Amino acid sequence: MNRTITVDERRARLARRHLLLSDRRIDDVVSIADAVVALHSTDPVTVYLSAAARMQHPSIEAVDEALYEQRTLVRHHGMRRTLWVATPETVRLIHAATTRKIAETERRRTAKYLADGGMVDAETWMKDAREQVLAAFREHGPMSTRELGDLVPELKVPIELAVGKSYATTISAHTRIPLMLGFEGELVRTRPTGTWVNSQYVWAPVDAWVDGGMGDLDEKEAAVTLAEAWLRRFGPATQRDLQWWMGWTVALTKHALAGCRAEAVDLDGVVGYVAEGDADPVEPVGPWVAVLPGLDPTTMGWKERAWYLDPACTDAFDSVGNAGPTIWADGRVVGAWAQGPDGEFRSHYFLDVPAGVRKAVDAEVARLRTLVGATRFSVRFPSHIQKRLLD
Repeated sequence: MNRTITVDERRARLARRHLLLSDRRIDDVVSIADAVVALHSTDPVTVYLSAAARMQHPSIEAVDEALYEQRTLVRHHGMRRTLWVATPETVRLIHAATTRKIAETERRRTAKYLADGGMVDAETWMKDAREQVLAAFREHGPMSTRELGDLVPELKVPIELAVGKSYATTISAHTRIPLMLGFEGELVRTRPTGTWVNSQYVWAPVDAWVDGGMGDLDEKEAAVTLAEAWLRRFGPATQRDLQWWMGWTVALTKHALAGCRAEAVDLDGVVGYVAEGDADPVEPVGPWVAVLPGLDPTTMGWKERAWYLDPACTDAFDSVGNAGPTIWADGRVVGAWAQGPDGEFRSHYFLDVPAGVRKAVDAEVARLRTLVGATRFSVRFPSHIQKRLLD
C-alpha cells in the first residue's frame, strides 16, 4: 500500500519548501524563485511581492538586481501561456517542455487575425515582418514595442480583435511580432518601460541578454527534468495537478512522471506523487502566517485545492480560478487583502481566526506597507472579494 500523506503534512511541506516560515526566509532572490520553480510575472507586481514575502529583508532593488543587472533571473512565457520569472537553466527547460508548442499556436493565431482583416498572404507577411524586426534589433539594440513601431512603421497593420463583441478592439500587427519572437525564444523582455509595477517592457535579442540563449533541449527530456523539479517543490500532488500546472497533454504528463521515477502516495484515497526518494515523513511546523500577492505561485500551485482552500474562501479567486491577494494561516487560505486608492491595505477574513493570527498578519502587512511605500498598484486579475474590498 502506498504511504499516506495527510493534509497536515502537505501543509508542513508547503510551508518549508516555499520559504513561508519566518525562520526559513532568505534574501537570495534566485533561491526564492527556485523554491517555487518560477515566480508568476503576468502581473508584474507579483514577482516583487512574492519574493518579498519570502525575504528576511524585503527589497524591490534586490529583485531588480537579479533581473536586470546580474540577469540571474529571466522573464519568459511558458506553462499555460503564463509569463514567468526563473533562472536561465529553468527557463530553458520551460522553453523546451512548454513554450515551443505555444509559439506554434501564437503564429497560427496571428496569421488568422491578419487573414480575417483581409490580408491575402499572411504567412509571407509574417515571415518578412519577423526578418525586419530581428534586423532592427540587431542594428539598433533593445527597444520597446512603441519604439519598434516608430522604427518600422510599415508593420503597423491594424488587426481587429473580438469583432462584434462589446470588448472589441483594434491593435497594430507590429505588437504581435515581438510577442511571437518571444515565444520562439528569439527575443526576451528586459526592463519595464516605467516603474516596477509597469507591464510594458523593453525587448532585446535573447543571446544578447542571456548567455547561451534558450538552448535546444529535447521536449520530452526537458519535461522529465521539469516535472521532477516541480514535484520536489509542490509534491505530493496528483497527475491532474501536474498536467494543469504544466499545460501538458495526458500523454506527456505520464511520460514525465515515469521518466523522473515519481513515487505514488495516498492522498486521502486519491493517488498522488512525490519525487523519487521524497516519501519520508516530515516534521510538523509551528504556527505561521503569510500575506501573498495575486497569482502567487503557492496559491496557484495546484489544480485541486481543497486541502488548502475552504469552500468559504473561493471568493479569493476570480471566476476562472486566478488567485487574488490572499492571507494564509497554517497552510490554508483564510482571508484576502487589497491596497486601496489611499495606499492603505484592507483585509477580509473568510474564516474565524484567533486574535494572535490577526496580530501576526498585521505584522506582515506592516512589512508589506514599508516595502511598497508611496507606490500604488492594481491587481491584474482581481478576485471577487477584492472588488468589494475596494468599494
